[in-house]
Amino acid sequence: MTSVTRDQVLARLREVGDASIGGDIVSKGLVSDILIADGKVFFSISVPSDLAASLEPLRLAAEKAVTSIEGVQSAMVALTAERKGGSQSPQPKPSSAQPQPTGAKPGVPGVKHIIAVASGKGGVGKSTTAVNIALGLQSLGLRVGVLDADIYGPSVPRLLNVTGRLTPAGKEKLPPKQAYGLKVMSMGFLVDEDTPMIWRGPMVVSALTQMLREVDWGELDVMVVDMPPGTGDAQLTMAQKVPMAGAVIVSTPQDLALIDARKGLNMFRKVDVPVLGLVENMSYFLCPSCGERSDIFGHGGAREEARKIGVPFLGEVPLHMDIRASSDSGEPVVVSAPDSPHAEAYRQIAEKIRDSLPGTGQVGAPAIVFE
Repeated sequence: MTSVTRDQVLARLREVGDASIGGDIVSKGLVSDILIADGKVFFSISVPSDLAASLEPLRLAAEKAVTSIEGVQSAMVALTAERKGGSQSPQPKPSSAQPQPTGAKPGVPGVKHIIAVASGKGGVGKSTTAVNIALGLQSLGLRVGVLDADIYGPSVPRLLNVTGRLTPAGKEKLPPKQAYGLKVMSMGFLVDEDTPMIWRGPMVVSALTQMLREVDWGELDVMVVDMPPGTGDAQLTMAQKVPMAGAVIVSTPQDLALIDARKGLNMFRKVDVPVLGLVENMSYFLCPSCGERSDIFGHGGAREEARKIGVPFLGEVPLHMDIRASSDSGEPVVVSAPDSPHAEAYRQIAEKIRDSLPGTGQVGAPAIVFE
């Protein structure tokens, strides 16, 4: 593959401009955050906020210009709207008493329900939980896809043992990867695992938007979105861009994790995304040698928290070597040990989620695909 340089990209972008900005985007200093990896080019264009809505053709022109460079497979371009200090009137903030109606947000074609699996902090097993919930939903006969929304640290490819790069096929949408019958999309399919994504918020927003709308998801009953930890751009983007059916909050039992989980829950409530419930991960430990139970992180904290704040408690998942080992090997426990109590815990959580979504009641037989 021909190596693409930053200078080549900038040279081609000097041919892209608009009368409203008074020249080309390079000489005006509007191009930033250029990242080149595996024949894919990512960058942003900073424009005045009052022109952002009218400059979508400029973004498309820049994308087309860069993809015409030999060796470039695809380009991901974001418009960054910047407000000049003191030069513009502040934009009114939406009133909390008058939230944007969910129906006003365009959905993802073919996808009936989108749910987020989120956590207030890292290290609580959120991605493992998301993948096993997706497989649990599929075992109930639903058509399921997984979107890995963690741009900075995608882990779904490793958890599902999916390798290889996605390459655009002309003007067609990207085909998602397949794993155990799930349709899967992740930034990990576009760049090497060790490539750092040093991006500001607008690039994250652009990447998520394109993974939602420029991927051929086909017909899905449920899309499970594995959110990055915290309450940042990815969460807000999902809440603002698509009508989300709800969010599942993952926490461990100890007080510190529950404080962060509460922040995540409140964030979704503020953006009018229903909270489907809490999952207590690493709930307890059963010694594989002696069978003795140990509540390493405490026990029942998430259940009590769910009761206090008035949301469903979806279930508890133990801390167990089998879950860790199967996740590391890319064979989630729901498929590697479907008859185990751990897999059953995930399936019971999946059943509660399914029952909370309209139109996803009892359906056909499981369709898990072993690869």
